[in-house]
Amino acid sequence: MAKVWRKRYQAKRTTAKRFDRLTFLNLVILLFVGVVTFRLFTLQVMQHSFYEALASGQHDIYEKLIAERGEVFVRDRYSGDQLYKVAANKKYQLVFAVPKKIKNPEETAELIAPILDVEVEEILPRLQKEDDLYEPLKRRVSDDVVQEIKDLGIEGIEYSDESYRYYPEGKYFSHVLGFVGYQDDTLVGRYGIEGYFEEELAGRNGFFQAQMDSGGRWITIGDTKFEEATNGTDYIMTIDRTVQFTACDLLSKAVEKHGADSGSVVILNPKTGAVIAMCNVPDYDPNKYNEVEDSEVYTNKSIYHQYEPGSVFKPLTMAGAINEDKVGPNTKYIDEGSVEIDKYTIRNADNKVYGEQTMTQVLEESINTGAIYAAQQIGNAKFYEYVKDFGFGQRTNITLDSETAGDISTLERLSDIYAMTASFGHGITVTPLQLASAYAAIANGGKLMQTYIIDETISDNGNVEKTEPVELKQVISNKSAATLGAMLVRVVENGHGKKAGVEGYYIAGKTGTAQIPFTDRVGYDPNRTIGTFAGFGPVDDPVFAMVVKIDVPKDVIWAESSAAPLFGDIAEFLLNYYEVPPTRQGE
Repeated sequence: MAKVWRKRYQAKRTTAKRFDRLTFLNLVILLFVGVVTFRLFTLQVMQHSFYEALASGQHDIYEKLIAERGEVFVRDRYSGDQLYKVAANKKYQLVFAVPKKIKNPEETAELIAPILDVEVEEILPRLQKEDDLYEPLKRRVSDDVVQEIKDLGIEGIEYSDESYRYYPEGKYFSHVLGFVGYQDDTLVGRYGIEGYFEEELAGRNGFFQAQMDSGGRWITIGDTKFEEATNGTDYIMTIDRTVQFTACDLLSKAVEKHGADSGSVVILNPKTGAVIAMCNVPDYDPNKYNEVEDSEVYTNKSIYHQYEPGSVFKPLTMAGAINEDKVGPNTKYIDEGSVEIDKYTIRNADNKVYGEQTMTQVLEESINTGAIYAAQQIGNAKFYEYVKDFGFGQRTNITLDSETAGDISTLERLSDIYAMTASFGHGITVTPLQLASAYAAIANGGKLMQTYIIDETISDNGNVEKTEPVELKQVISNKSAATLGAMLVRVVENGHGKKAGVEGYYIAGKTGTAQIPFTDRVGYDPNRTIGTFAGFGPVDDPVFAMVVKIDVPKDVIWAESSAAPLFGDIAEFLLNYYEVPPTRQGE
């Protein structure tokens, strides 16, 4: 009985062992099939584009690994869905070598060096790298030169399209776009949108690593790592192409007319904060950025130049006093021509004594002591608070490279002398964009909007992100903004802003003539001024807010003769362009 039991036990054990071996074998086969299936899926699906390129040769693989830089577009009011490229990619030929395939490097160098217009000694060491698969020889090669090399039939010399930056509109968008230039040996975006969005525009190059056989051929079933390039992001700007051309041309003519050192124009949509136009003179052609005489021309003075704005700041002082119900359009005070504070005497710009004046007349005649009076009614601390609320002393965070914040730090001391001088735009610095944004807030019922210059962002996968307007703060009430707007219309109608007016429309605005501080001593140079005009229109339903600035005009001193006429010319164009019907009868 025991023997029978042992035989049965041994039979069962043998069967179990056979079953375990069979199970293990099945698992091994299943795993092998899984690995092969996964590998085939990887090769045929996930890395299909790579092996498709591999079949076409080195040329196509190179293109799969190099990201295409994103492009920048604009529209105009009548273009509908049509986009205009302002920063584009232009194709050139890159000539490169695959040294692994070159049989005679010396002979090859002798043949192609004269065609490429390079020295033999320059390219020969690259051709002699026996195990190398890629060595660039020359960039930006014309198609004719490439064809001449192709005709030689040399194995191991290959070609690829290579993108370089091209700016179809030349100088007109130079300061908002910037340019792509060399930093050490690398092409990178500099200034403007090119600099600010360098990482996004550049995209991400791909990666390739593979095993090769003894003949230098890739082994497709070997250990291969491949990641295709991700092209850069495209951007559509808020700038209107037609407005930009017109504003920049008029600015250029005004700077030339007055023999000025420079000038700037910023135009915003006051309801949204979108930049409609932004330009500066002198400008440059970003296609030839390396030909400028002074690199200072690269800076966008609309966001970079910090300057004392002068009397164009008085309406912002008045805004705070009106909003606090401390003054109104008809509030009177007595001007004695000057104000004494400690050891300082502050006088009116023209040294006049005006006597009894209303707050509206203070703006019309641009009376310094009247701005001081308005600031005194709310006190230094409250005045400082309004200056900050209008956005001064901080960057607007517009997506352009090299923006500065201006300087209102003196107001932190809550000192009478600093508050007094700041009330009429001295002792503090601002940028033209900050000033335009503040006036846009007045035009927009007291709401300060986030300024922006990118309307849409288009990623490599086609996703579109639309920029939505953002309200930052209700700085003053709608009633206060309307009151101040009416007062600024009086400035254009009766004051120093007459030349900024447009027949048939109520335009609101203010002049500002600021002397420039000496660089080597205390005080201001009486012979050098900056003329600014800031305003919006039409006052009842504004379609634009604008700042124009003329730096150091040689034939006139006051902004009413330099900046105001330029403002009027651009304003007239804008009202016609946006088909705004006249709201008053012409004289």
